[in-house]
Amino acid sequence: MKQFLLVIFIFGLILFGGVWWWKNNSQPASPDKDLVSFVIPRGTSAVAIGNKLKSASLIKNPLAFKIYVQLTGKQKSIQAGEYRLTGSYSLSKLVSMLVSGPEEVWVTIPEGLRKEEIAERFIAVLGKKGQEAEDFRTEFLSLTKDKEGYLFPDTYLFAPASTAQSVVNRMLALFEKQVDSEIRKSITESEYSFEEVIILASLLERETKSVEEKPTVAGIIYKRLEADWPLQIDASVQYAVANQKLKTQLSSEIKYWEGLSKDNLAISSPYNLYKLRGLPPTPVCNPGLITIKAAANPTDSDYWFYIHDKEGKIHYASTIEEHNLNVAKYLR
Repeated sequence: MKQFLLVIFIFGLILFGGVWWWKNNSQPASPDKDLVSFVIPRGTSAVAIGNKLKSASLIKNPLAFKIYVQLTGKQKSIQAGEYRLTGSYSLSKLVSMLVSGPEEVWVTIPEGLRKEEIAERFIAVLGKKGQEAEDFRTEFLSLTKDKEGYLFPDTYLFAPASTAQSVVNRMLALFEKQVDSEIRKSITESEYSFEEVIILASLLERETKSVEEKPTVAGIIYKRLEADWPLQIDASVQYAVANQKLKTQLSSEIKYWEGLSKDNLAISSPYNLYKLRGLPPTPVCNPGLITIKAAANPTDSDYWFYIHDKEGKIHYASTIEEHNLNVAKYLR
């Protein structure tokens, strides 16, 4: 009987201690009601979110946070983005705010997209529907009519209600910031204008598959330009083909970078680099910083040709004979 009572007593102590611990750690972390910015990066775990909330003095205990979101099943409902929170929230109130969704969401724009593809990315991630989506698309494409190549690829935070104007302004401003004086100095010292280098960078972005090969391929493209050879770059023809599709199809329904047919290669367009020499009149996509740097600082080599095999590995050649052998070996 004494042992039974002892067990009951110990159990009661544990239960009391657990209730006291939970009640204490689920209370507000501070009386401060000022809202502060709290950003959750994409892919952040519940444990990491709890630790970050504790570091920001928004909760008392990260373990209590983890237990609460797991027991309530809300762990997977917390989205990445920016929130406005205060330490005066109880744990349940704070988690409720996180589950309700961020004030700003992450939008990732990868390198090598056309302006139309970028518009669709923002529409999808910002959750724009119906007329709001159509208005955003129309305004974005109008504002970026002459800005292809200058919409900087990056991961941005934007409020779902953001306008096309605010999005375009941010992307253009980041381009100006990232393409710094050092890059511009390299371009100034070259034989090409700033606009020509960005055009070449856009071709390079679509033509290359690894960081390492970019400077070498840039050097090959410059050599072919200087020798007055046709560049024969598929991406520019793909751009021309998609431009024709845009005359009759909705931009959201077009596949922009499909493989080319013989008819495509015969298309009459200033972007057809199989028929015309020199650069296309505008960039064909929006290149990233690494590619712009490679275009501004090409590597000289003995190579005139290159291909990628089916696994994406690049193979260079100095002569047409070597190139034909590479084609026969790796692409047939």
